[in-house]
Amino acid sequence: MKKVFINTDTINLDKFLKWSGCIQTGGEAKIVITEGAVKVNGEIETKRSRKLKISDIIEFNGESMIVCRRQGNNGSSESEAL
Repeated sequence: MKKVFINTDTINLDKFLKWSGCIQTGGEAKIVITEGAVKVNGEIETKRSRKLKISDIIEFNGESMIVCRRQGNNGSSESEAL
């Protein structure tokens, strides 16, 4: 499972997919989310504005990711595989 670090306590699902590098654009995020291709904590999520919080697990395109809080805040995206 890949850890994806964010700088805030919550992040919208569409922004998370872009931040994690899974997709390139907001339009692409809208399509994959509304088509039911993304799961949050094991359940299909179709709302782009779904607020993710720390420790939520996102499944997309055969990959599982967990939302983690970055301890320092340097403003860059960071992820690591477990």
